Amino acid sequence: MQTLIDKDLQSLQEARQLIAKANEAQQVLNRLDQQQIDGIVSAIAEAGERHAEKLARMASEETGFGRAADKVLKNRFASRTLYEALKNLKTVGILREDTAAKVIELGVPVGVVVGLVPSTNPTSTVLFKAMISLKAGNAIIFSPHPNAKNCILETVAIIDKAAQAAGAPCGAISALTLPTLEATQELMKNRGTKMILATGGEAMVRSAYSSGKPAIGVGPGNGPAFIDKSADVPLAVKRILASKTFDNGVICASEQSIIVEKAMEAEVTAELKRQGAHFLDEDESKKLAKFILRANGTMNPQIVGKSVAHIVMLADLKGVPDNARVLIARENQIGAKIPYSREKLAPILAFYVEDTVDDVLEKSVAILTHEGSGHTFCMHANDDALVKRFAQRIPASRIIVNSPAALGGIGATTNLFPSMTLGCGAVGGSSSSNNIGPLDLINIKRVAYGVREAEDLGGTSSSRGNLLDETIVNDIVKKILAQMI
Repeated sequence: MQTLIDKDLQSLQEARQLIAKANEAQQVLNRLDQQQIDGIVSAIAEAGERHAEKLARMASEETGFGRAADKVLKNRFASRTLYEALKNLKTVGILREDTAAKVIELGVPVGVVVGLVPSTNPTSTVLFKAMISLKAGNAIIFSPHPNAKNCILETVAIIDKAAQAAGAPCGAISALTLPTLEATQELMKNRGTKMILATGGEAMVRSAYSSGKPAIGVGPGNGPAFIDKSADVPLAVKRILASKTFDNGVICASEQSIIVEKAMEAEVTAELKRQGAHFLDEDESKKLAKFILRANGTMNPQIVGKSVAHIVMLADLKGVPDNARVLIARENQIGAKIPYSREKLAPILAFYVEDTVDDVLEKSVAILTHEGSGHTFCMHANDDALVKRFAQRIPASRIIVNSPAALGGIGATTNLFPSMTLGCGAVGGSSSSNNIGPLDLINIKRVAYGVREAEDLGGTSSSRGNLLDETIVNDIVKKILAQMI
């Protein structure tokens, strides 16, 4: 009689085997120099770029999210654009030598990384996380979202083959072929894992942070887009609609609402309509609202990454023209049960109108405080003083100015570091506020030569146990500062 083995047990065993192989590979990676590491990363970038179209089609067909043409661009961004940004970074060996201060800094890989991969940006996330991990000298194991398993595994197979041909050890890039919750938990909690790169649903990110391992996770995006009276309104609207329709809105940095002063309402509304946005009437707004959130208050996957035409059919909206690019609902409230005030990874926007700029600022802070803290805020303005004023108050790690938020946030249309993992900082429950890159995946070891003797600190061997008085402390500080200048 054939013995049947439960899938969860098989997946657990696979997770443990992958960790063991990754740690063997890590021992080899630890001995590679910067040139060897860079050769591997270059090979991954080339393979990702070469297969960008194939992987985009696979992702679109398997998940049903987004648009294949836009996923091609994301794959190229996560391979070629990323490579150009990181190719000259020093990440292993001696990073900096300060002969004056007599301090040497060396980059050290953190070790085996576990990468959680979402279904919204599956192939581009694999390319991105593999490149930044290997650039930092780390092996990486991917835990695929079950709904995007095939395209993720194909991406891993392609870049692993390229990496090994360039000198990477077997096991440096791998993935679960039987993704289960139990296996993912094993990957995150196993003592062989050193760091977790968590991109996915809020529950999975929280699980990564509670695993007992260092984790870099991201919270939800829910960024408003403010159009100020100093803005070029047609250009601002063009940028917002281009951003919100890119890959049908699945990038979490994309705009979730538009907010304007009362004095700008008519002009902005007219321009949005002229460029293809459809403002829902009260009945349409109520109908669509029922499909934005699930009963448990989380985003409904039925709308994620779907086209306007699909959403119109789903919600049975009769008055929407066939050429509508984005659906907009007027809103004035914020809350867990106010669907339009929440994150919507689809071509759907809320529209807020406030009396003054001060009110716009307060409403923007309130929206992000409720959901999206630390992520991204967008404003269209040609008033630098206003931009700086908003930046001081807005609880977001990225303030995108005069650029599409989705592409500006990830660094495609701005000079932010190109990244598919956008940290939200402490305010958003994240360990970093960076656009995550390879420097977030290394430790820095420091060699420090002695530059003063114990007696220079104002004490002797017999009095070192005593607290230094204020005069001595000030003298020490002056000496240290003099050497730093």
